Amino acid sequence: MSDLSKLMTQLPPQQQAIREKCFHPTGTIVELKKEEIEQSIPERFEKIVGVYPNRIAIKTRQHELTYDMLNRAANRIARTILAHLGEGEEPVALLLEHGAGLMAAILGTLKAGKFYVCLDPAFPHTRTAYVMGDSEAKLLLTNKRHLPHAQRLAQGAQDIVNCDDIDGGIDTGNLGQSLSAETYALLLYTSGSTGHPKGVLHNHRNILVETRNYTNDVRLCPEDSVALWHSFSYAKSNRNMYVALLNGAALFPNDLATLGFAPLVEWMRTNRITILDTLPTTFRRLCENVTPDVTFPALRVLRLGGESISRADVKLFQRHFCSACVLMHAIGPTETFTIRRYFINQEWGHSDAKVPLGFAVPSKEILLLDEADCEVGANQIGEIAVRSKYLALGYWRRPELTQTAFIPDPRGGDERLYLTGDLGIMRPDGCLIHMGRKDFQVKIRGYRVEVGEIEAALLGLDSIKAAAVHAQAHDAGEQRLVAYVVPATGSTPTVSELRRALVQTLPDYMIPSTFVFLDTLPLLPNGKIDRRALPAPDNSRPALDTPITAPRTSTEKTLAEIWSKVLSVDLIGIHDNFFDLGGHSLSATRVISHVIKTFQFDLPLQFLFQAPTVAEMAEVIEKHGGKKVGKADLERILVELESLSEEEARRLFTDESGSGSSGEKRE
Repeated sequence: MSDLSKLMTQLPPQQQAIREKCFHPTGTIVELKKEEIEQSIPERFEKIVGVYPNRIAIKTRQHELTYDMLNRAANRIARTILAHLGEGEEPVALLLEHGAGLMAAILGTLKAGKFYVCLDPAFPHTRTAYVMGDSEAKLLLTNKRHLPHAQRLAQGAQDIVNCDDIDGGIDTGNLGQSLSAETYALLLYTSGSTGHPKGVLHNHRNILVETRNYTNDVRLCPEDSVALWHSFSYAKSNRNMYVALLNGAALFPNDLATLGFAPLVEWMRTNRITILDTLPTTFRRLCENVTPDVTFPALRVLRLGGESISRADVKLFQRHFCSACVLMHAIGPTETFTIRRYFINQEWGHSDAKVPLGFAVPSKEILLLDEADCEVGANQIGEIAVRSKYLALGYWRRPELTQTAFIPDPRGGDERLYLTGDLGIMRPDGCLIHMGRKDFQVKIRGYRVEVGEIEAALLGLDSIKAAAVHAQAHDAGEQRLVAYVVPATGSTPTVSELRRALVQTLPDYMIPSTFVFLDTLPLLPNGKIDRRALPAPDNSRPALDTPITAPRTSTEKTLAEIWSKVLSVDLIGIHDNFFDLGGHSLSATRVISHVIKTFQFDLPLQFLFQAPTVAEMAEVIEKHGGKKVGKADLERILVELESLSEEEARRLFTDESGSGSSGEKRE
């Protein structure tokens, strides 16, 4: 059985049928065999050069390099590096724009037996300077365009090579270096919990395993044209470079920061891009620029990864891409590369808002662990741990962090476990469902809540284009859920409309207390949401269906002041729904406690619980207030009220039909 056939057996029949459509129109299949990972990247690349010397390797607006031209440029750079550093494994920093020169520098670094760290010129200087220092690179490769930036970074501590000035007379033949698959290849910096990025180290074998899995999954062949959009500071562009250049395909780099999104549609059509691997955020921006009459007839694989995708993303794919195109949802952290994949076609339908992470990737086994690091059963939530021989070697110069995240396999042997910090559920059929980040799981009024589930519900609404949910401490000290939403093109929904939609799919404790409307979500350089940059919500009244009406009586004025204090909303209208203002059953008990203390009367609690506006509550008080109560009776009533559990308080809101007068749909 071939490697490709073995790969197929790891997918259920329905997934295999969709994946079967991943063929180039020429019908060409180039299979990477398992034994081919036991070599170096330059060795594999030079074999491809020997087979396809005159085929286009890289095409940009400025350059068009054949495989032979790219190989000779890389050999010149490799000899230049060796002249500066001599032999031995050590890092080389690369400060070059997104294009042919950067890829020649990467290959040249690997041919010299070194490993590279890419410094994105578009990133903030503070971050780039930190990575430069932490990597301990003694040599920095750049060009004329970025030479001043390089000199500022190096400050005399590192040698600088201007690739534009490399002697054209240097030998361009292959170096003949004998490199092991275990040789260090790539140092990728990813976000760190300390506020500083941390370096993730991979060897040649790990990159070749990732290349093999992706190649065999989508049947990538020399006839393919692969788009390259994202920064080389992240795994995505490195993977796309290797999957193209180690298979004889053509690579089309495009700097999104320079070109922008508007010209991308025509650029993809003109260059007949067949493989596009991008972030969901970038994909959504692309679709905003696609008119109904535009299609991508050449595109056969759209790979979305880096974060979860929603049913709304699938609808965008089905709306804008042709029937021959397959959507591949794949995910994996920098420390492991891809660990799961899921295939979608035009006929795919799914009732859940979340799209599964999918099924197994060769040589990457998934375990789900509870808080005691014991495996959980099917349909139970656990932390996603990856068992494999092909994990990152560890964190650069961070042995303590490496020992925490990478642990020995309890079964023994040469595999290790990587603890991802992500939560998941494994279905009985082996399909993995992402449940968000472990550190994004919060307790709301005693309930464990995963904000990713709320985000998925928001993204499932036609009125919402982007969403992020964050737990923040309320003025009263409790945690509250804040939803940051970017409305879709057209009218902005009211908070009342959003709440009515969410209660159809979420329990009431998962409905955000506050909604903040933004033009765009703040993004990190890799296109993911920058949660630290989300603005703090203010205490202004939310946009409701009901126009604001000021209090008319002293009772209404007093009640509005109580509501304002409990809900931390500056202005309360007498017809505003308590829940639309961010209230919930337990905060209602605090309101009623204040009401009883203020008015000091004996009144059935259910009367107040079923009065969800200031006007209705004032009417209950004025019509049914009854006699005043003494101190002892007042204390008894307050103790009874404060002892209510949330479930008991919720039942007081609920009539026989299951819906309280508040209009909430209950569990």
